[in-house]
Amino acid sequence: MAADGANTPNARPAAPLAPLPDHRNVNSPWWQELWRLHAHITTPLRERGLECDIEFGLSASIVRVALPDDSYLIISPPQEPPCDRPPGDPEGWIVTRQHPDKQALFEVIYDSAPSADPSASERPEARHGGNATHLIEAIDQRLIQLRLLPAVSSSTAAQAAARPGKATALTDASSPTAAETDLPGRPNTPAAPNSAARAVRSLTERLNAARSYNEAAHLLDQVLDPASGVLEHLADFFEAAGKTAKSSERQDGYDLHHDLRTAEITLRRLGEDLHVAVERMQALAAPRRRSWQEAVADYYGTGRIAPALPPPPARAAGRAP
Repeated sequence: MAADGANTPNARPAAPLAPLPDHRNVNSPWWQELWRLHAHITTPLRERGLECDIEFGLSASIVRVALPDDSYLIISPPQEPPCDRPPGDPEGWIVTRQHPDKQALFEVIYDSAPSADPSASERPEARHGGNATHLIEAIDQRLIQLRLLPAVSSSTAAQAAARPGKATALTDASSPTAAETDLPGRPNTPAAPNSAARAVRSLTERLNAARSYNEAAHLLDQVLDPASGVLEHLADFFEAAGKTAKSSERQDGYDLHHDLRTAEITLRRLGEDLHVAVERMQALAAPRRRSWQEAVADYYGTGRIAPALPPPPARAAGRAP
């Protein structure tokens, strides 16, 4: 069928694909075109044995993925306000898990859509936008954790491990015949042990010795800078550690990847929550301005007590009033 052949990237997948949906729209040109535009989403999921379909949402096409426990995933671009980008190429993806009879199972698995509220904090995955690779990885991670997807069926980790510059799968060192596979060397990594801990301790000591709020703000910026701060690099560290654990393709590795991913997300959200901390620290250096309430209280307070009036003159004795 055209919808399942040459229009699909990597037309000859390594794993058998789950069957196509069974409805009359499958043979419709408009449905086949939508299927082609979403092939980068549906094909990896069908390789995992998950049946997919294309449906209409509130304002855009969505991908519906059936799960073994009768729940399902909805993969969609932002619906409100509607997205003006072409189908299959939105600014971000939203993935929810739902169940027709169990509303308590509802959860948001992934949300890389830009926030419509400028004052709201975006989720960490928002930086991935419409990238499908991170979307599939997030689905893999959650479904494996829920035991809805066998760990051995996920090919994403194996593909990531095979890419140059990525962590390779580590062999089980407990096996007497297994040889440990070394990770690629990183020439910029300091050889001295605990150098990272010493650097952070040095920042703490300098902050404790700071003599001005501006100096403290400068040190705080070295930790909170969103591009080169210690916190951002620490989040990158946990992200890399999670990928290393996931490359093992073992259940314990996937569980550890989930925990490390949680740590990464927590650190990135912490950086977002403190994104104006440096400016707030600098503002402490400015002289404090009194509020109008304090000015009025000071004017009528004890410092402005009127001088006491002289006592009235004494009246002459015996004079009638």
